[in-house]
Amino acid sequence: MTKCHVSLPGLDMKNPIMPASGCFGFGKEYSEFYDLSTLGAICVKAVTPSVRKGNPTPRVAETDGGMLNAIGLQNPGLDRVMEHELRWLESFDVPVIVNIAGNTVEEYMHVAKTVSKAKSVNAVELNISCPNVKEGGITFGTDPHVAKELTSRVKDVCEVPVYVKLSPNVTDIVSIAKAVEKGGADGLSMINTLLGMRLDLKTGKPIIANETGGLSGAAIKPVAVRMIHGVSQEVSIPIIGMGGVTSADDALELILAGASAVAVGTQNFVDPYACPTIINDLEKKLEEYDVEHITELVGRSWKPSLHLTNR
Repeated sequence: MTKCHVSLPGLDMKNPIMPASGCFGFGKEYSEFYDLSTLGAICVKAVTPSVRKGNPTPRVAETDGGMLNAIGLQNPGLDRVMEHELRWLESFDVPVIVNIAGNTVEEYMHVAKTVSKAKSVNAVELNISCPNVKEGGITFGTDPHVAKELTSRVKDVCEVPVYVKLSPNVTDIVSIAKAVEKGGADGLSMINTLLGMRLDLKTGKPIIANETGGLSGAAIKPVAVRMIHGVSQEVSIPIIGMGGVTSADDALELILAGASAVAVGTQNFVDPYACPTIINDLEKKLEEYDVEHITELVGRSWKPSLHLTNR
């Protein structure tokens, strides 16, 4: 066991770093750069019952410190994922989380029940917060009662732990977090993207076809820190933190806020080696700050005082 070993429901992780869903596909492209077994876990792209082509193009626009996207949960569908993508992932020594989505409660339940039987799957991430789809998506993540009911129904049929991915596009994220915890969630993932828009100065029209999209990247890290800091003090289940992580220092900041593990999203597009670099640097940071084990730092922003001091 190393300084970075982390144990969460269903996830025995060598380190707390994983790619965020939607920014890593099913890992095949990144496996050409490094061994995926290096990662703490893999969270694959959202899976829906049937094939989804996603939203019309253009679907991506750069912003200062980030990017907007409105992919619309494009994926090859449940059957294809079961037969090919999840079987391919069996060859790696790394826990796999499958992000699942649907238009109805029954669709979420069907996907959760099916993927949780796959040999390579250790947990599911309930996507109740995608801001880019007109049905399902964010509607499940903005009402505490609906979010609790969906979580409970999925838990009834799912054979692996369930993490619920929360939207920052709500008035009170703590109430949503507490509701899904009561619904039986084993953990939380937070935050998803912030709803945003960019306009083309020549046409005066939105740049992306969906008009609005999810803002991700370094620009949203302070929002993620603030929300993780608030939620982690109100729930007893672990949090996988995400939002603007580009370095080991960023990962430590989310952990100090209250995250037990950290997902890296947009930075994977900037640098395909982002995750292994952060994993390597994180171990060095713990040595530098003379920290015995990374779990000592979880929630230190609101727990009894601990100051990181260089050796």
